[in-house]
Amino acid sequence: MITFVLLHSCMDHFNYKLYKPFGMLSQLDSNDAKESRSKKFLTELYDFPSGIMPIGRLDEKSEGLLLMTTDGKLCDHINRSGIEKEYIAQLDGIISAEAIKKLSLGVEIGFNGKKYVTKPCQVKVLDHCPVILPEASSKLRLERHRPSSWITMTLTEGKYKQIRKMTASVGFPTLRLVRIRIGTIHLDQLAPGNVQAIVTPG
Repeated sequence: MITFVLLHSCMDHFNYKLYKPFGMLSQLDSNDAKESRSKKFLTELYDFPSGIMPIGRLDEKSEGLLLMTTDGKLCDHINRSGIEKEYIAQLDGIISAEAIKKLSLGVEIGFNGKKYVTKPCQVKVLDHCPVILPEASSKLRLERHRPSSWITMTLTEGKYKQIRKMTASVGFPTLRLVRIRIGTIHLDQLAPGNVQAIVTPG
């Protein structure tokens, strides 16, 4: 289980979980001078130790749970092991049962210039916006043209902008995307920008 792996790693390494805010890159810095001046980076959130790295990524417009570690082997293990990642997505339009079924079974998206069929995943419709989510960024243009709907998606893979591409392929673009769980590690009550160390109990 991911919890055990993280706790075991804590004996020799530093591990953290954080709420990556909307509008921030999932990286520590950039070699591009223009990007360095115009973008926000994870180093703005916390004085991380040397050797820290994000485990996976969230795109700039996505938010929520991100894990950080100084353990390269742990990072590789989580990225390659098919551990569940759960997201809450606000969609443009009221999603249909047919679209939910298509997402669950797998849809065709573009990845690295090629066609890719996503693996089956868990998709559930939510009645309303989950109360656990903080207020959306004012930069998000929500419900401008038509009503929106909420779903949860649990994936065991993570292609670039996969959920956004998946929901767009069935006619319901993603307006807001928040990751709330990686394996047994939950976002819990972290607020955007908050960082929490994961330590060995006792």
